Amino acid sequence: MAVSEQDVRHIAGLARLGVADERLPSLVGELNHILEHMAVLEKVDTGKVDATAGVGSVAMPLRKDEGPQLPLARSRDSFAPAVRDGFLLVPRLATHTALGASSVDDEDSGTEDFA
Repeated sequence: MAVSEQDVRHIAGLARLGVADERLPSLVGELNHILEHMAVLEKVDTGKVDATAGVGSVAMPLRKDEGPQLPLARSRDSFAPAVRDGFLLVPRLATHTALGASSVDDEDSGTEDFA
């Protein structure tokens, strides 16, 4: 399966990326080269290869998050907009507010609006 300039334009549109017309032939060539490489890899017989650890439905077990906190070179107050109870408070993004939600007192919600 080969990629065409029309395919690249379509994918760029879906990703909302601007691609200059003079860059299209180069991108088509690069993507087709990648697909050729994938076709070669598909031919490799992996039937006798053991499954890779950590891949699949069973994940690696997590260790306990314990031990002393690593010391910082500077205090959190020197690089964070605000700190409360050891947590960094960052400005709320306008895109992350619930639609139609009533405003919540920042003190109760644990968030701050810095705008």
